[in-house]
Amino acid sequence: MYGQIISCSLIGIEGIPIGVEADVNEGLPTFTMVGYLSSSVKEAGERVRTALKNSGFHLPPKRITINLSPGNIRKDGTSFDLPIAIAVLNAMGLFGEVDFSKLVIIGEIGLDGTIKAVPGILPMVHSCSKHGITQCIVPMTNVREAMLVENMTVIGASSLNEVVDYLQEQILPDKQKENDTFVTNKIKQTIDFSDIKGQETLKRGMEIAASGFHNLLMTGAAGSGKSMLAKRMPTILPDLTFEEQMEVTKIYSVSNLLTDAGKLMTNRPFRSPHHTISEQALVGGGLYPRPGEISLSHRGVLFLDELPEFKKSVLEVLRQPMEERKIMISRVNASYVYPADFMLIAAMNPCPCGYYPDRNRCSCSYQQIKRYQSKISGPLLDRIDINMEVRQIEYKDMFNDNKQSSSEEIRNRVSCVREIQKKRYKEDEICFNSQLDGKLIKKYINLGIEEHEILEKTFNKCKLSARGLYRILRLTRTIADMDHEEKISKKHLLEAIFYRNSEVLTDEFI
Repeated sequence: MYGQIISCSLIGIEGIPIGVEADVNEGLPTFTMVGYLSSSVKEAGERVRTALKNSGFHLPPKRITINLSPGNIRKDGTSFDLPIAIAVLNAMGLFGEVDFSKLVIIGEIGLDGTIKAVPGILPMVHSCSKHGITQCIVPMTNVREAMLVENMTVIGASSLNEVVDYLQEQILPDKQKENDTFVTNKIKQTIDFSDIKGQETLKRGMEIAASGFHNLLMTGAAGSGKSMLAKRMPTILPDLTFEEQMEVTKIYSVSNLLTDAGKLMTNRPFRSPHHTISEQALVGGGLYPRPGEISLSHRGVLFLDELPEFKKSVLEVLRQPMEERKIMISRVNASYVYPADFMLIAAMNPCPCGYYPDRNRCSCSYQQIKRYQSKISGPLLDRIDINMEVRQIEYKDMFNDNKQSSSEEIRNRVSCVREIQKKRYKEDEICFNSQLDGKLIKKYINLGIEEHEILEKTFNKCKLSARGLYRILRLTRTIADMDHEEKISKKHLLEAIFYRNSEVLTDEFI
């Protein structure tokens, strides 16, 4: 006797439908599992046999063979327990003429037959929906998460017996009716840009970065407000679109980090790892790869405070994903691709003590300062669009009662600039000025004779690379968009050069 059930496996953050086949035939009583399985899947045999027995189902003394296909994809995790149990019961003829062709079953099973939650339900069910599957059976605690997928009938179950009852008689579990509400996970922001006193130049730079999704580095003395500003960056970024919400929620589902299962994440991610983080934790990986901090920052902000304190090897792994906006992790059995479209915000002190160039407070030698700043490689700095010096706030600004722009006001301005970019690049498969490549820069950025002369002087004086030159042009395009001007003028270019490197602006440029 033969039975087949559809389940799902994860490769990166994408689900792959898996066929779970069961064959019950004459022979020595064995329970054999094949199909390129990890140890956690191989252990499912003992869990399933015991769960079936404790749920009142008697396995015949026959040869039982389980195959998970396709056989060239490694299967990992405990989500195959429930489909294996149902496949065995199906092979025993328990479900008669039930059509399993449009049904996916996912779940871990306990020895007493209870069904336990598994991570990654959202991407698995979402992937199955793309393959034409219209119904799924998942653990009851994963129901709300699975219901985020449109055009999918979701059945939640707490025990093996509930699943059998549903398949035999279409009886819904009692708790199913409690899980039929679609919700989003909108968290109210408790911080606001209006909290920032002074620092007008820095706030302008933050708004430019948000408008064009540019990377940003702040260098300044300790206590000048770098971290305070960085934490408020998500409050001025536009809300996630529904597609972006799905992308971000899938990543957090795979990582088992959803704080409220069944709710789409609508807030931009903000990740701030400690400087002791390893390369693997930053980019993702492991024996069975999982997303790292750069993927958890997808569509949001990755904030690296005290940048020179990070290990150099950790910082260097950022270079490729900052350009490609994705990270590929290769293993013998598969390659895993994780999205990494994040905004990098970094902060650092100018010297080990944090007070240079104030020589009344800074006692660091020239060699110490040089050694400290050289921890950040040139190629990494070249990938950062905005480089700003943060000065200490003045006393009069601390108690200035002048009204400051709120996060909502800045976010509305940023959203307008984002819309300009969206309309401009609707046929170019990009969304932001920061994504312009050489071909598109020539198409959308036209400079006059005077602007070309200024740019040439900057290029020669700073010995810019081609990448550095393009980043100035991208900034220029964003600044012009903020002024709602299609034509780029001298003032836009000079401001872009200032935010790229303020030290190069002298009288000869103005």
